[in-house]
Amino acid sequence: MKVILTQDVRGQGKKGQLIDAAEGYARNFLLPRKLAVLATADAINTMNLKEKARRAEEAANRQAAVEMGGKLKNVTVKLTAKGGKEGKLFGAITSKEISEGLASQFQLDVPKQKIVLDEPIKAFGTYEVKAKLGYEVSARFSVSVSEE
Repeated sequence: MKVILTQDVRGQGKKGQLIDAAEGYARNFLLPRKLAVLATADAINTMNLKEKARRAEEAANRQAAVEMGGKLKNVTVKLTAKGGKEGKLFGAITSKEISEGLASQFQLDVPKQKIVLDEPIKAFGTYEVKAKLGYEVSARFSVSVSEE
């Protein structure tokens, strides 16, 4: 019996996938628990439309990530912090502060979770920071830390 899964089912397939399940398994397990629907012509058409919409949204998100990466290439975020002797900071510069700096100085919305610091920034100077924007797109930009 052909059914379309409405949720991921272990050992059978992923959500939105058309599978051929045993008659009893489909009637007694999948359909009553609403894990699947019968694969009628209307249901298959709906599944194809949803898949097409998902692909279009994914392509738009990927394009947005590529554009954001292009904007970040030549950006230098200037941050100030309190420091002590020998150019050391009191504390460290976090990805949240870098994200807020990008938003305030360049109107670029990069969530703090996407900013990758190889090591904590604990001294004054200029650092190169990587942002993983999703869809295998990453960009590098500079962060300049100066004393208040």
